[in-house]
Amino acid sequence: MNLDRLVAGLDIGSAKTTAVIAEVVGDLPKHPTVNILGVGQARTTGLRRGVVADIDETQRSITKAMQDAERMAGAQVESVYAGIAGEHVQAMTSTGIASVTGSEITRADVERANAVARAQAIPQDRELIHAIPQEYTVDKNIGIRDPIGMIGTRLETEMYLVTIGSSPAMNLRKAVERASYKVSELVLEPLASALSVLTDDEKELGVALVEMGAGTTDVAVFHEGKIRYLGTIGYGGLNVTGDIVHGLGVTQADAERLKEQYGAAYEPMVPHGEKIRLPSTGAQGDREIPRELLAHIIHQRTQEIFEIVLRHVEEAGLIKKLSAGVVVTGGAAAQPGTADLASDVFGTGARLGVPGEFLGGLADSVQSPRFSTVTGLVQYGAHRVAIGSGAGKGKRLSVGAATPSMDHLAARFKTWLQDFW
Repeated sequence: MNLDRLVAGLDIGSAKTTAVIAEVVGDLPKHPTVNILGVGQARTTGLRRGVVADIDETQRSITKAMQDAERMAGAQVESVYAGIAGEHVQAMTSTGIASVTGSEITRADVERANAVARAQAIPQDRELIHAIPQEYTVDKNIGIRDPIGMIGTRLETEMYLVTIGSSPAMNLRKAVERASYKVSELVLEPLASALSVLTDDEKELGVALVEMGAGTTDVAVFHEGKIRYLGTIGYGGLNVTGDIVHGLGVTQADAERLKEQYGAAYEPMVPHGEKIRLPSTGAQGDREIPRELLAHIIHQRTQEIFEIVLRHVEEAGLIKKLSAGVVVTGGAAAQPGTADLASDVFGTGARLGVPGEFLGGLADSVQSPRFSTVTGLVQYGAHRVAIGSGAGKGKRLSVGAATPSMDHLAARFKTWLQDFW
């Protein structure tokens, strides 16, 4: 184990907090290979719809998940790449123009154009988290991906700027620091998941990533290799559970258990006439219901979520650009039939997104949709290590705990290689 090449991802979800520690073993900047060394999970009680609502409870979830991951890995880490999402996320496109200083375009010219595009006025209550170059125009030649070495006098860049609410970001960092870790960077969760479950071909052809969490559903649309749309829907797996609670008259815990054991997101796939036993209560006694009823409840709410996503993608003018279809991932997407329902609603092919590519070590322990974000976070961190700007540093478990601090240098690395996303 090379302690200088350890990275940690931390996904603080509305239902579960998940931590993964991995070692970077490949040096390809775009797709570095990582070996999964440790995985930890804890129940989250301090988040509401993706935003920290109780710092102390969130800190306790982080501490447990990270300590379990460190124990499995046999090493401690000082910093984490933490995911952030929620309805406070906003994105916009910005343009930057620079004159070419020499006979051909150099990296310095590209960086000047990018700097102009990034220099948008950001409100005080917001924070720039990602600045992603989309494409370049040299004189009047549009759609150029890498202009370096080309001849021209005017260089224009189109950049996708992603901002988050300052307050949610500060509270998330504070919860991580109270758990005695520092935040290397905050990473938008649907973009992290895209690193984990989408292929380059899908992003080139056009694909919608629908990440179904407990509290929210995040959407990212890619076309011609670039991010074209980001959005968040304020509904997720907890809404499905709530419908089961009210529809069947069971407790929250029993609803979760029924959903996990007998649930299906696509009603036609459930055999007709199959019965399931509900937990008995003092007032109601033993009860049996058709399994189709449970599937109907899950189907209806999941379909509603997909229809809202569809409406957002249609309003963005991108629905006809999904040649590669839809990829559904996240913890709430694990219900059987989720991809079938997505295919029906979107009218295109759909598949379940599961991490696996470019993962080694204990990769089988994270091959589930609920690990898409956290494995994407370690792949993000691995990219940082591969290009020499990452904070991938660990120590043996016997050494004392790390001290908390903010990594203010991370702001220097917020612009990625042009073709990474």
